[in-house]
Amino acid sequence: MESMRKAWTDERLDDLNKRVDEGFSRIDADIRALRAEVGGLQRTMAQGFIALSAVMVAGFGGIAGLIATQI
Repeated sequence: MESMRKAWTDERLDDLNKRVDEGFSRIDADIRALRAEVGGLQRTMAQGFIALSAVMVAGFGGIAGLIATQI
């Protein structure tokens, strides 16, 4: 532990600042990409829900038609 420097020079602080900025830039890009993927997933889920609802309505209509013709 004694080998660690206790003083931060301007150069070291500038280097640290640069690395922190680069890290936040990468995280920002990752979050933007994730938002795009989530948006596509939400759109796909909504389309699937609409299709499933349409199939259920058609099925119930078919069953109601069969019942009506048997009475």
